Amino acid sequence: MVEKSLFLQNIIAIIWDFDKTLTPRYMQEPLFKHYGIDGNAFWEEVHALPAYYARAGIRVRPDTCYLGHLLTYVREGIMPDLTNALLRKLGAEITFFPGIIEMFERLRSVLREEAFRDGDLRLEHYVVSTGLAEMIRGSAINPHLDGVWASEFIETPARPGVLPDGVPASGPISQIAGFLDNTTKTRAIFEINKGVNKHPGVSVNDMFPEEERRVPFQNMIYVADGPSDIPSFSVVRKHGGLAYAVFEPGSEEQFAQVVDLQRAGRVDDHGPADYTRGSTTDMWLRLNVRQIARRIMDDRRDSLSRKIAHGPAHLPEKPAP
Repeated sequence: MVEKSLFLQNIIAIIWDFDKTLTPRYMQEPLFKHYGIDGNAFWEEVHALPAYYARAGIRVRPDTCYLGHLLTYVREGIMPDLTNALLRKLGAEITFFPGIIEMFERLRSVLREEAFRDGDLRLEHYVVSTGLAEMIRGSAINPHLDGVWASEFIETPARPGVLPDGVPASGPISQIAGFLDNTTKTRAIFEINKGVNKHPGVSVNDMFPEEERRVPFQNMIYVADGPSDIPSFSVVRKHGGLAYAVFEPGSEEQFAQVVDLQRAGRVDDHGPADYTRGSTTDMWLRLNVRQIARRIMDDRRDSLSRKIAHGPAHLPEKPAP
């Protein structure tokens, strides 16, 4: 009996960072605007937190301690009614770099080209971010995404000594449900690789061969903006995928940063965060989606050829002596 693979491996995945990759500003800006808070002052406070808590021997993660500081703002009455529903509503106010929504669909259309029509290939878009999941889910790009990995909050926690029942009560956010930092973002990439998000019977800790996984790393492109994404860049490239760094058009500082990433071998290429048709980034992504699709089709043909046992053929007649 021939065992069948759980997954067809017909998926190409583009995995996106969010802030400064898809957006020119941090996603929390609409939140600060809603409450009349100086965003720069908030981030200055956050940047001071690791040193502050270190005086008490407490280590906090610089890229996620802002989550606890948001909860402090809620507790102190500065953001008194901040709920997950409000975060999602404010997500609609997030602005994006030009052309991103159209490019999401344009990249999918590559797989509808004549050369790939018989391949049943699909392209999926994922966001993996240290930002706020509910704001991403409320944003204009959410309908075009196949999954979101980001930080989340609990509103009303379960009481101790009572087995939880029913639906949790709504209210202001009060606890961190889960978070991603720049290192644990790599776990999300492995979950996409193994199909954890699409198949409940699969765990990220399960071990099975790369050729049995839902999205092989060589079918992945990771797009992000800076040095904080080096762990994710490295994981994807180490396993055969592609990494692409973007910079805000016109920013010499960000341009120098992504050039350094490429020179150091951290990324395959770089370009501006301009996703309009015909831009460098648009053409690079379409070219590489097309090349990945072509390689999948070629691998299938080669695999099929190796498995076929050709029947006997008539031997050519020998000439008469």
